[in-house]
Amino acid sequence: MSDPSAEYSRRLNVKVDLIAAKNATHFRVGYWKLATIAVGLVMLWAVWARHFFSPYFLFVPAAIYLALALFHERTIRDRTHAETAAEFYRRGIARIEDRWAGTGETGERFRDAKHIYAEDLDLFVRGGLFQLLSSARLPMGENRLADWLRVPSPTPAIIERQELVGVLRENLNLREDLAVTGEDLRATLDPASLTVWSETLAALPAGAIRAVPALAALATVAAIIYSLATLLYTPLLLTLLADAALLRWLRPRAVKAIHGLTGNSEGLILFSKILQRLENEKFSAPRLELLAAKLKSNGGRASVALRGLARIVNWIDGRNSLLGLLAEWPFLYTVQAAFAAESWRRRCGTHMRDWIEVVSEMEALLSLSAYSFEHPSDSFPTFVQQENSPALFDGADLGHPLIAAAKCVRNSIRLDNSQRLVLVSGSNMSGKSTFLRTVGINTVLAMAGAPIRGTSLRLTPLAIGTRIRSTDSLQEGRSSFYTEILQIRQVFELTHAPMPLLFLFDELLEGTNSHDRRIGAEGLLRALLSHGAIGIVTTHDLALTEISASVGDVIRNVHFEDQVEDGKMRFDYKLRDGVVTKSNALALMRLIGLEM
Repeated sequence: MSDPSAEYSRRLNVKVDLIAAKNATHFRVGYWKLATIAVGLVMLWAVWARHFFSPYFLFVPAAIYLALALFHERTIRDRTHAETAAEFYRRGIARIEDRWAGTGETGERFRDAKHIYAEDLDLFVRGGLFQLLSSARLPMGENRLADWLRVPSPTPAIIERQELVGVLRENLNLREDLAVTGEDLRATLDPASLTVWSETLAALPAGAIRAVPALAALATVAAIIYSLATLLYTPLLLTLLADAALLRWLRPRAVKAIHGLTGNSEGLILFSKILQRLENEKFSAPRLELLAAKLKSNGGRASVALRGLARIVNWIDGRNSLLGLLAEWPFLYTVQAAFAAESWRRRCGTHMRDWIEVVSEMEALLSLSAYSFEHPSDSFPTFVQQENSPALFDGADLGHPLIAAAKCVRNSIRLDNSQRLVLVSGSNMSGKSTFLRTVGINTVLAMAGAPIRGTSLRLTPLAIGTRIRSTDSLQEGRSSFYTEILQIRQVFELTHAPMPLLFLFDELLEGTNSHDRRIGAEGLLRALLSHGAIGIVTTHDLALTEISASVGDVIRNVHFEDQVEDGKMRFDYKLRDGVVTKSNALALMRLIGLEM
């Protein structure tokens, strides 16, 4: 396996050298163009003022200038691609060096305050997991990756995904090409609406009637020519009346036929370029070969078909231009464009869903592959697949992937049939909440088919339910405690899911008094464990740690601790057995200068 930092640096240096070479060529060609213009002007003077030679010789500098202009354009395009590729590798190095936060798509559009774990585990925020993972160029790729993070996948799909990520991990050329592809285009596609349009029944008449608007437009052209030649306008008036009748009949249907296509041309061009790159790739894995085969159905290429649709959409977008408005009545502009769109839909519409599926899966897989390549020490989890196996989570040296490696403290944890609940006690800021998120986010990665941040992880398929953050809501008239128990109820409902539940609760029932907290927590945890769930609960209320005595040996007490040294609070964030023996609340108050 390549050293990712060294490989990225090597490729970056190649691109930087290429940029320098293209810049030098850019300036040289610019000077040559200026020299050609100067020579052309001298030749023009020599021809018209002195008649030294034939005017046809002026075509020579014109042809040279045209060739230089084309070469100059190619040079600038190559330089732009090299700059984009260089930035791609700079971003990769930044991710490896933990300088990536704030760059890339955050996935903000996927945020859902009611999701059972996404908000608690920082999936779709600045510096969140989606921003770390996603390198998708199109919305459908982002959608698929977000789905994998939001919903645990079936075990066979996870295992296949792990294999495909392993196959694609070293394919830097493919990832670079897709990063460079269409960098100047905006991915404005809405895959859902595009699929709906592609599969909608035709709105315009079929059969021979499709030729009528084209014949009418030709008749109008002929009538205009005839009228200009003869100054007789009766044929033109008759054709315009016929056009008006056709427009009144067909235009409402035409508008319906093209609904949902406008403004998508740039996104479609980008879509076609990505499809073209995937069509040209030689895959070895059967699943990847199957995906690529979907792009070459019926002997045609998906990328060619998409470019054709992009041209039609450009025509449709031109309806509101001056030319489009002038051509609307005499040449049935909207109707012509709609018939072209309908014709494309009949030929290719049934394949659109497959093409979107291919790009969705490939972009999501390549995102996970890039993450795997850039973090070679992160291992793939192993799934226990025996039928009716009790819930298991056995992680060694787990770290949080969103914390810089230099600052990340790793801990091991095991939850199984004999140790199904871990109670974590500790003082403020000692690392309890981060530990919950470490377990949760690694489970999300595992259930998405990605590598985890740890030495190893063995687990059964798990549903994830968390309650780490909860606040009151003035708008909804809810206290923080009421908000908390509502989310706990959502977590509890997951005990009826096909997968065993992994629950993660931070400061359980912190919004009520100690007496009710003790009774409520014990009852809740008993109920969860009776449904086969496993989980971790943190608390700074030491009364909750006594639950283990009444519930049984399936509960283990662990803790984080702190030290006050030289007037400063210090934490090592290492998990230890047993219940914490001290609190830092009073010490913290003294450290910030509060009188007590």
